[in-house]
Amino acid sequence: MTTPRGFRDRSEDSIFTLLGDIPELVRNLIVAEIDSAKAWVSRTAKDAGVGAGWFVGALFVLFWSIPVFGTFVIAGLSSWWPVWLSAIVVFGAMLLLTIVLGLLGFLRFRKIGKTPNPAQSIAIDVKEVRDEF
Repeated sequence: MTTPRGFRDRSEDSIFTLLGDIPELVRNLIVAEIDSAKAWVSRTAKDAGVGAGWFVGALFVLFWSIPVFGTFVIAGLSSWWPVWLSAIVVFGAMLLLTIVLGLLGFLRFRKIGKTPNPAQSIAIDVKEVRDEF
């Protein structure tokens, strides 16, 4: 007989049958926890890689913003008004892009801390079992 969720009704099984199933249940639990830990490490590594990519993008834009700022200073001191005005506009746009890329990288790294750690769930399970006895 099965329950509505598809599990077998074990109320009629003997104590020896139930005790004989413990090694398989423990093995399944350990395999499930290891698979969960692998998935968590994979997600965390992916988030760290994407966040690092955003920071590299921000540093790339910032690197090229420095020559633009130099062009602004040179053009502003030695040329007409429209030249340095255009240079400051380009510098401002690159600076804004640097801020956006840095913020995206920061948000991706912050996401790492929000994912549940499988080791913490194991510790909670162990505490719950310990408190029952």
